[in-house]
Amino acid sequence: MAIRRNTSSPTSSVRCALALGIASLSLTFQPAAAQDRETAPALEDLIPDSAVDNPDEWAEQGTDGEQPDAIDTFADLDAETPTDDIPGMEIAWPDEIELAPLQDLEPEEDIEFASLLEDRRRVALDEAETRELSDTLVLGFPQREPPFSEREDFVSRFEALSTIEELENGEENSAQVAARARADEELLNNLLRVYGYYDGTVLRSIVTPQAGEEGAEPRPRVRFDVIPGDRYRFGAIDLGQLPQAPDADRLRAAFEIVTGDYLQSDKIIEERFDLDRALGETGYPFAEIDAPELLIDHEREEGDLTMPVRPNGKYVFGEVVSNDPDFLSSRHLASIARFDPGDVYQRSLNLDLRRAVTATGLVSSVSVTPREVTPPQGDEPGVVAMDVELERAKLRTIAGAIGYGSEEGIRIEGSWEHRNLFPPEGLLRVRGIVGTQEQLAGVTFRRNNFGGRDKVLTVDAYASTLDTDAFDARTIALTGTYERLSTLLFQKPLAWGLGAEILATDERNRVIGGIPRPRQRYFVASVFGRATIDTSDSLLDPTQGFRITGFLAPEASRTEGQNYFYLRNQADASYYQSVGERTVLAGRLRFASIQGAPTFAVPPSRRLYAGGGGSVRGYGFQTIGPENDLGEPTGGRSLVEASIEARIGTGLFDGAVSIVPFFDLGSVSISSTPDFRFIKYGAGVGLRYATGFGPIRIDVGVPLNPDEDDSPVAVYVSLGQAF
Repeated sequence: MAIRRNTSSPTSSVRCALALGIASLSLTFQPAAAQDRETAPALEDLIPDSAVDNPDEWAEQGTDGEQPDAIDTFADLDAETPTDDIPGMEIAWPDEIELAPLQDLEPEEDIEFASLLEDRRRVALDEAETRELSDTLVLGFPQREPPFSEREDFVSRFEALSTIEELENGEENSAQVAARARADEELLNNLLRVYGYYDGTVLRSIVTPQAGEEGAEPRPRVRFDVIPGDRYRFGAIDLGQLPQAPDADRLRAAFEIVTGDYLQSDKIIEERFDLDRALGETGYPFAEIDAPELLIDHEREEGDLTMPVRPNGKYVFGEVVSNDPDFLSSRHLASIARFDPGDVYQRSLNLDLRRAVTATGLVSSVSVTPREVTPPQGDEPGVVAMDVELERAKLRTIAGAIGYGSEEGIRIEGSWEHRNLFPPEGLLRVRGIVGTQEQLAGVTFRRNNFGGRDKVLTVDAYASTLDTDAFDARTIALTGTYERLSTLLFQKPLAWGLGAEILATDERNRVIGGIPRPRQRYFVASVFGRATIDTSDSLLDPTQGFRITGFLAPEASRTEGQNYFYLRNQADASYYQSVGERTVLAGRLRFASIQGAPTFAVPPSRRLYAGGGGSVRGYGFQTIGPENDLGEPTGGRSLVEASIEARIGTGLFDGAVSIVPFFDLGSVSISSTPDFRFIKYGAGVGLRYATGFGPIRIDVGVPLNPDEDDSPVAVYVSLGQAF
C-alpha cells in the first residue's frame, strides 16, 4: 500500500469561490439606485413599485413588453467590458486581486512512511501469483509474507468442491456465475478456516468481456484473490480424563497434536479417529470421546481445543458366548476367534470374529458385543465376555448351470447342498454333470473351520467319464484333503493343503507306435501336499506382489499287472508390478515334471498338457505337446510355460475397463527333462471389466506357430485374471 501527501495548490479553491460570487451578483443585480456597498439591501428595496402596483403587467414585461433599461444596458455589454463600468456596481476585476505567491512544499524527512508497514503482510494484487482453474475461474495469491504453506492442497480441495467448476461450456451466463461466485467465496473462507487462517480475506471480482467472434455470447470470468493472513496455532489442549488411564502416555502419543502446532480442522478429525482406534486396540471397549470444541482467540492467534475423553476402564477378553449353541456352539465360535481368554481386548479382533461368523454362510445377521463380567480393580484390568447374537440363514441350496464352450462342448451342471447338516458347519453336497465331453456324479462332505480358523476338511467321492482330444477316462475316485485356505475375505500369506487319493480308471492309451490300443486300467494311490506363499494385494485382481506355489505328489500306479512308482511335482511363480496409475505388468512361470516311471505307466489323465485359457492362449485345451500318428495329443512328462501381459486401464466406465495385450509360450516334452521340441507361441489382446467380485476376462488369442489342425483364433471368457 502506497501513502502519498496532498501537494496541490490552495489557489484553485479560492478562484472557484470568486467565480461563484461573481455569478451570484450578476443574477441578483437590479437597475435601482446604487446602494451602500457596506450595507446589504433590504427585500423591499429589491422589488420595484410597478411589480407591487400591477404584478401581471410587470411580469409580462419579461416576455412581450419592453425590457427595463438595466436589461438594455446589459445587452450592450460584451465579454471584455469591465464590471466597474456597469452603472451602480463597483467590484474589482479578479485579475486585480493580489494573492500570495504559491510555495512548493518540501517533504519532511523526519517522517518515515516505511515504519507504517512494519509487521504487516505485503499484499499487491497486481503482483499476485495466479492459478487458472478454467476459462471461467482464476485464483490469485497476492500475499508474499508469511507464505501460504498449504496452498497446493488448498487449491486441490477448492477445485474439487467449486460450484463454478461444475459449470459446463455454454452455461457461463452472468447470472449463474454471479450466484455461484458468492457460494465459492463462502467456500474459500471456510477452507481458510479449515487450515487455521482465521483472519483471511477473499476478494471477489467478476469480469464480463466483450462478445467473441461470430456473435458468440460473452463469457464471464471470476477471480478470487486469497489473502490468508497469519496462520493460527493450537493453544491449550484438554483431553478430559485421558491422563487417568493406565496407558495414558501411550494413548496421548496416539493423539499427535500438541500446543504450538499449526491449527487445522482436518488434523483434529484424523487424530480423534487415531485416538479412538488406540483406545479400542489397547483394552478400552467402553471408551467414549465427545465431539471436539475449538475456541479461537484472535488476540493470541491461537485455538484452545477441548475434547472430553472417558476411557472407562481397561479389560481383557473372557469367554465367547453363543445365543444359539445347538446351531453354532460357544466352543466352536471360540475356536475361530483370533484371541484367547486373558488377551488384552482389541476392537479389531471383535470385528474379525464377526466377519468370520458371517463368512460361514450360515447366518443372515450377526453381532458381537463386549459385556462386562469383572470390573477393573486398581491396576488389574476387568474381563469382558463376547456375546454373539446370530440369526440362522436358509441352509439348503439348489444350484444349476448350463453353457457351451468350444473346448468342452455342451455342459449342464446341478447340485443340492445343506450347509449345516452335521453341526457345526458340516456340509453335504450332491452334484452331477451331463455334457458332451464329461459326465459326473459325486457326493462331497466338507467341514469348515475344522480344527482351527479357515481350516477345511473335505471328503469327495465321485464317478466320472471324460472324453477329450487327449484321453478318454472312466474313473471312480475317493479323495480326502485337509487344508488351510486363503479366501476373498481372509487372504493369507501362507496357504497349504495335505491330502490322499485312491482311484480306479479305465483309459485309452495312445502312446506305443502311434497305434490306438485297447482301453487300459490303472489303479492309483497318491498322497500330496501343496503350499503357497502370497504377497499379492488381491486374489482375483493383483496389482503388486508375488506368488509362489509348490506341489508334490508321490504316486503308486498298477497297470497290466505291474507296479510303478513316480513323483509328480509342479512349481508356479507369478509377479505383479504397478507402472504409473493405470498399468500393471504381470508375468508367470510354470515348471512341472513326472519322474520315476515311463510315460505309459502314468494314466493319460494324469500326464502333462499345455494350451487353453489358463496356459498358452491361442491354442485349444490340452492340444500342445507330443502327438501320435493320428495327430492326437498323448501328453508328456515335463512342461514349461511362461506368460507376460500388461493390464492397461482405459478410464472408461469410471476405470472399470482395461485392455490387456499378452504373449504366452509353452512346451511339453516326452521325457522328464524339457527339450522344447514342441514349443508353441501365442499372442493376443484381452478385455477386462472390473466388478465387485472380480474382473470379467475376455481374451482373444492367435497361435503364432500353429499346427495344421489349430484354429486361427481362440476366445476365452472367465472370471478373474489369467494368473
